[in-house]
Amino acid sequence: MIQNLPFEPEFEQAYKELASTLENSTLFEKKPEYRKALQVVSVPERIIQFRVVWEDDQGQVQINRGYRVQFNSALGPYKGGLRFHPTVNLSILKFLGFEQIFKNALTGLNMGGGKGGSDFDPKGKSDSEIRRFCVSFMTELCKHIGADTDVPAGDIGVTGREVGFMFGQYKKIRNQWEGVLTGKGGSWGGSLIRPEATGYGLVYYVDHMIKYASGGKESFAGKRVAVSGSGNVAQYAALKVIELGGSVVSLSDSQGALILNGEEGSFTVEEINAIAAIKVERKQISELATVATFSSKFKYIPGARPWTNITGRIDVALPSATQNEVSGDEAKALIAAGCKFIAEGSNMGSTQDAIDVFEAHRTANPGAAAIWYAPGKAANAGGVAVSGLEMAQNSARVNWSREEVDSRLQKIMEDCFNNGLATAKEYVTPTEGVLPSLVAGSNIAGFTKVAEAMKEHGDWW
Repeated sequence: MIQNLPFEPEFEQAYKELASTLENSTLFEKKPEYRKALQVVSVPERIIQFRVVWEDDQGQVQINRGYRVQFNSALGPYKGGLRFHPTVNLSILKFLGFEQIFKNALTGLNMGGGKGGSDFDPKGKSDSEIRRFCVSFMTELCKHIGADTDVPAGDIGVTGREVGFMFGQYKKIRNQWEGVLTGKGGSWGGSLIRPEATGYGLVYYVDHMIKYASGGKESFAGKRVAVSGSGNVAQYAALKVIELGGSVVSLSDSQGALILNGEEGSFTVEEINAIAAIKVERKQISELATVATFSSKFKYIPGARPWTNITGRIDVALPSATQNEVSGDEAKALIAAGCKFIAEGSNMGSTQDAIDVFEAHRTANPGAAAIWYAPGKAANAGGVAVSGLEMAQNSARVNWSREEVDSRLQKIMEDCFNNGLATAKEYVTPTEGVLPSLVAGSNIAGFTKVAEAMKEHGDWW
């Protein structure tokens, strides 16, 4: 086991979540040598830290911290997003990079795991300030990345605008055009479906959960779906739910939740587009709470998350905002509201207490009566999957159609679900009539794939 790191709580939580599921399966009984692999994979191959000095619009010098955690390259170049947010620290980036290793493995694509970013806050900054920061950030980061070494992407606070600024600086310094960043503009190397991919992939994954649990008798049609967040993941998950016949009853941001009044109705495509428009301007959804068309249909609850504030039943819950956004008590509230499926659009969206509640309910109830939980490393793998497809298109200097990318995304999410399901059946002692553990199956499937590659490279033996 790794040494306890009390100053890295997010990373320790992610490590313990993986390690506990491996311990509670038959994996170490069948392959005890994998304990050594767990020790090795839990330490990053490389951590890069640097200062970022930039000038604001008043001519004042500002300083931020920059990071890149190159966690594991057993399956391919390091792959994972860059996050610009004032909460960014090494613990958060190590947790995200650790999760990314196994998420990328589950896609079936040749990608290692990494994560990076800065404690820079884009909110309230002008375009010129953001550009100057991105130029300074990439001036250092470009020394450590490349199409065959490390391929960052966007994340919280890093949109296509920031990717463009950073790509331009990389190209100027390195004097080469290569697929070194994903999430690029569509006219200069980006992939169609990339902005939608995480949200779409989340819904495709849950659709397989619903169909498996119901024996193919049910789908999203008629389901009431609670969604948290209001960024790309939440927006496109909500739009895909509506397309498949479901009703979206909530969205939220860091300041509060916007929740449907009553038990009938849904957010519409137009309302989600209105939320998307204010998010582009980096504003809060509270600004819509006073608009007549919204205030008559929704209630805005400051400082709240959706899970305990929705009227009527909840069939599906999709936490899509940030880590640890579903607590143990909120997990119990979701079960009480009739929720049957929860899948994370965010990374580590549920606390360990919440996961324990979901898993205990699953094991204590037969099939359709249980709540079925899917971890983010499986359910939200669609974003990095399409980033991998963008890398492939860049390498071949081609652009695939929207239909081609979406078809590949659907297949990857289907394989991801089936892989976790089959692995759970193999390594977790089954109970008759009880749904297999997707959290255990996904953790074991991702871990064993990486461990075998590391062993063949001589990283452990």
